[in-house]
Amino acid sequence: MSVAIAGNAPATFEIKSANLPLVALRLKSTDLDALAAELSRQYGDIPDFFDNDPLVVDLSPLPADAPGPDFVALIALLRFHRLAPLAFKGGTAQQAAAALAAGLVGAPDAATVKTATTAQQAIGQSPPAAPAEPPLAGAQLPALVIDKPLRSGQQVYARGRDLVVMAMVNAGAEVIADGHIHVYAPLRGKAIAGARGNADARIFALSLEPELISIAGIYRTTENALPPDIWGRATQVRLVAGPEGERLVMEPLSS
Repeated sequence: MSVAIAGNAPATFEIKSANLPLVALRLKSTDLDALAAELSRQYGDIPDFFDNDPLVVDLSPLPADAPGPDFVALIALLRFHRLAPLAFKGGTAQQAAAALAAGLVGAPDAATVKTATTAQQAIGQSPPAAPAEPPLAGAQLPALVIDKPLRSGQQVYARGRDLVVMAMVNAGAEVIADGHIHVYAPLRGKAIAGARGNADARIFALSLEPELISIAGIYRTTENALPPDIWGRATQVRLVAGPEGERLVMEPLSS
């Protein structure tokens, strides 16, 4: 026989489980000057890239004998770039103690999302920790479509979606997307796909003549000339994992 017993619920509050999408910074070095320089180089000209996104600092890539970073300075640096560091994971007991003293909380169960060709960004940033934002390759948001040419100094960022550009991207212009980038015209500026760590993102261009191409933080500039069979051709760019790490692979598109 079942018996129902009345309970009392607090009148002023409720405790519920909550999920928070996090960005994970996989820290590969404790050199904060170098980190600051790379953050500025990668995101300094994209002021709205981060919007006070909650962040967990992943210390696991650091060598076991490496001293911990100056967490107070690290937190200040991340806040300067509109990130909100809340927690840490991994690291040695000494590093964990320093992180706790700086106000971060331990989050050992935070897991970063991995794809078949996972690539860490140049600064060590990973895709958002679980529960993650929707997969960008099949994003719920429709692609952002740009019909007009992009001139030098112009920048377009497709946050959480793919980017489709129907006209020329001139030198000095930037196209950025969390998903794929399609340019149905000459691409002569900078193209940054998978900007938040989506290593499955790709870049497609009818005429590849870029100043810079980047996927999930792995990039190549015009300092390294593109092969003649790629330059000015219809090309796709993707990221492939290899024994020496991730690398950009450029393949001509069949006409």
